[in-house]
Amino acid sequence: MKIVLLAPPGAGKGTQGHRLAEHFGARHIATGDLLRAEIRRDSPLGGQVATLVARGDLVADDLVLEVMIPVVRDAVRTGGYVLDGFPRTLPQAQAAYEAAKDIGAVADVVVYLNVGQAELVRRLLARAQVQGRADDTAEVIGHRLAVYAQATRPLLDYYADRGLVLEIDGEGAVDAVNAEMVRRLSDVVPSATTVPMRKDARKPS
Repeated sequence: MKIVLLAPPGAGKGTQGHRLAEHFGARHIATGDLLRAEIRRDSPLGGQVATLVARGDLVADDLVLEVMIPVVRDAVRTGGYVLDGFPRTLPQAQAAYEAAKDIGAVADVVVYLNVGQAELVRRLLARAQVQGRADDTAEVIGHRLAVYAQATRPLLDYYADRGLVLEIDGEGAVDAVNAEMVRRLSDVVPSATTVPMRKDARKPS
């Protein structure tokens, strides 16, 4: 199973991506986690993206592709992927599609988690209090949502033209949203291999 999760910041991509990956026996690949790991390692790439992440800006397409393509290639060899936060721009999506065709990694489906802006802001501010993330201040949140609307949301049309979009209401409880996603994904890709979810994966987060 090869899934792209498309959603604004705060919609629950991380939580739902992890659960979907476990259910379908795929690898959860979160762009933000990979970029923050580069920053923590103080790698040359990490130095380039640190300032951008702190401001809530998008990282340059070529840098993101440099990080993501090798990871996606490896994931396809071991059960597929659930992409969380990639692609984020149309050029990224187009470049990723060309690269994916060469390695048999083209997405089966794009899941769009639809969550209203007021709920997104509430969730992100709550997360900031719990996790103490420097990139979740009110000012940065507003900027991130504006960047998403301008640069990432247009991907819906790109993927819809390819007949890949599966829209899910993401404002419900975590378990309910996950159950709806799994049910509808099983209908879309009925031949997908599934694996039993661990008991701890069913607990609300």
